[in-house]
Amino acid sequence: MTLPVTLKHIKAAAGRIRPYAHPTPILTCAGLDTMSGGKLFFKCENFQKAGAFKFRGACNTILSISEREAAKGVATHSSGNHAAALALAARLRGIPAHIVMPHTAPEAKKAAVAGYGGIITFSDPTQESRRSTLESVLEQTGATYIPSYDDPRIVAGQGTAAAELIEEVPDLDLVIAPVGGGGLLSGTAIAVSELSPTTGVIGAEPVNADDAYRSLQEGSIVPSVNPQTIADGLLMGLSQLTFGVIRERVERIVTVSEEAIVNAMRHVWERMKIIIEPSSAVAVSAILGDELDVAGKRVGIILSGGNVDLERLPF
Repeated sequence: MTLPVTLKHIKAAAGRIRPYAHPTPILTCAGLDTMSGGKLFFKCENFQKAGAFKFRGACNTILSISEREAAKGVATHSSGNHAAALALAARLRGIPAHIVMPHTAPEAKKAAVAGYGGIITFSDPTQESRRSTLESVLEQTGATYIPSYDDPRIVAGQGTAAAELIEEVPDLDLVIAPVGGGGLLSGTAIAVSELSPTTGVIGAEPVNADDAYRSLQEGSIVPSVNPQTIADGLLMGLSQLTFGVIRERVERIVTVSEEAIVNAMRHVWERMKIIIEPSSAVAVSAILGDELDVAGKRVGIILSGGNVDLERLPF
């Protein structure tokens, strides 16, 4: 299968975003190594600009669009991380970013988008309301729509995080990333499979939002219907683009409970002294429970972000 995104695209994205995106640190933790039985390497995208890996893909895409497209700005709908990332990337290029956000989005994420100069229009939390509100904004502004994951430029940008991980930490047995819409996992899978072919790629997903797991099992996209999970960054369903890559390059997807997500989040806060959001904790919980045996293995984990509403902590 010929993939729409290749290592060449990821390398080009890395060069494009290098002046703007942080090359995030890779941390280890003896306590979590002991709990998992493996040697863990955490790629800390919670330290990325805008607090999540999303800035990589948004920045690559914003810098890739033409002057004609940029002239009227960009627009998207997002519950938080992509919204903040796009607003910041647009500000760096000096163009407006129109952001449709559900009014139920965490207050911290609303504040971040506004702080980066995003022009926010609120919608109801349903996908139908988000899409219809976005269509109205696009019609009024003529802005260019930048999806949160269903775009090869987004996927290529997200893949730069795993490329950095593989370059700095060779000989990994596994790389684990959370999966919602699949932009991060598909970009990770392309980078890892090309740069380190013997390294397996695993996706991690909440059991209460397990459409990617079911899609991989059934061989076709299973829609995400009313997912209920604390991992609010993983509510979107796969696209044909991301599903195609995941089906081709991801070994398996494991699912984790809400309790496991909260416990993993707390362990990272307490043991590593860093802030991660529930979506990041999904990947961690996969190796702290019974879902995945990593005993004796070298494992890279993409900590996808650290944007947390401190007024609504789950512990």
